[in-house]
Amino acid sequence: MSPACRLARLVLGEKRLACDLLGSADPMGHLPVLVDLDGTTVVGLWAILDRLETEHAEYPLLPEDDADRAEALRLVDWVMTNFHDQVTRRIVFEKASQGQTGSLIRRPPDMETVRQGRDVLKTALTNLGATAETRGYLACRDVTLADLAVAAHLSAIDYYSEIPWTDYPAIAEWYMRMKSRPSFRSLLSDRVPGQPPALHYAELDF
Repeated sequence: MSPACRLARLVLGEKRLACDLLGSADPMGHLPVLVDLDGTTVVGLWAILDRLETEHAEYPLLPEDDADRAEALRLVDWVMTNFHDQVTRRIVFEKASQGQTGSLIRRPPDMETVRQGRDVLKTALTNLGATAETRGYLACRDVTLADLAVAAHLSAIDYYSEIPWTDYPAIAEWYMRMKSRPSFRSLLSDRVPGQPPALHYAELDF
């Protein structure tokens, strides 16, 4: 499951909604499709996030403070673009089975590409950990869309045991708090056919 679909599911869980998420509208799984409670169909991550935040505002995921809100949105944009391209695509898309990535050509992972992703990941984990220690969560003192977006990516990477958590205790502590949230339960039960997760994947500590 793509990080976009993972994020949409986390937001639905945080907002206590039983809307239908219909997988994706393209073979690479980039465009989740949401059927809202009133039957409205919404396609694409950004459209879904906007719909859920404006139409289901009982559990807001963006801060009221302008600076915190801007920082939350900046982090969402960063993780769904730069981090996705430089880390998630290089690690998860290489290590996932070809049937999961939509490719018709079966081949082993390009480990040079994976190593490039790992190098960028190390810096990101250090910076994210320092941010979480300073702010409590990533954008401010409360959980926001930024935390859910980053957690969606890290959970996909962690499935393949690609995060050395003991080397990054600050972000590990933040992630343990995130994966303990009820919204995470459905993600931790996901399994890729033929590829079992890391042994610690569904555990609430490491």
